[in-house]
Amino acid sequence: MKEGELVLLLSKDSSYLLEVRKRKFQTKDGIFDLSKILKKKFGEKIATHLKKEFSIVKPNLIDIFEKKAERGPQIVMPKDAALILAYTGISPGSFVVDIGTGSGFLAIFIANYIKPGKLVTYEKDKKMLKIVEKNIKISGLSEVIKIKNKDASKGISERNVDLVTIDVQNPEKIVKYAYKALKIGGWLVVYSPTIEEVIAVTRKIKELNFSYPKTVENIVREWQTERTTRPKTIGIMHTGFITFARKIK
Repeated sequence: MKEGELVLLLSKDSSYLLEVRKRKFQTKDGIFDLSKILKKKFGEKIATHLKKEFSIVKPNLIDIFEKKAERGPQIVMPKDAALILAYTGISPGSFVVDIGTGSGFLAIFIANYIKPGKLVTYEKDKKMLKIVEKNIKISGLSEVIKIKNKDASKGISERNVDLVTIDVQNPEKIVKYAYKALKIGGWLVVYSPTIEEVIAVTRKIKELNFSYPKTVENIVREWQTERTTRPKTIGIMHTGFITFARKIK
């Protein structure tokens, strides 16, 4: 294990995402002596001073999203990002353009899947760039993702693109540029918080040579299994509408 490396310490009921350093780290489960991890490998154990054992695990992208990445505006949740991959069938090695970077969660999620492909993400708000750059660095995907500080409603310069995702206000203004950027058979995906936005973007899609648009809502319901078995009363239900269309000529 190298100093500065990210590790996930995992037990049955707790987890901690930490950088390996020669220091001690206090938690509700006891104190970790992180210098001991330097002599260990992934899959081995480490215990707190209270003798509670944790497995040392290599963190994946979801661990980083949940415990390390910084959030700015509302993000596209992993459940919706995964649906985009499932519906479009996008594959490793693809070329993707992402409009409206925000905190970078969708760009990072897709880039992690398409590597060694390329993803270009557009963000016009300079205030967001530091957050995005930090999150991309943490993800280890700097070689895959390129950030453009540019307003995509004024144009998209990329061509022969496999997938364009749009998550900005007034996405209908960008649809014509997405059409020019896409290759024949390429996918357009628009993430919308309201049905009014879906109506506007669908109308624009129908003016161009896209397949008939499909709009879906992805609702995930978690269940509790302690004492009684039933759906949990609290959870994330509606996050947004996702509209899919494919360039046909």
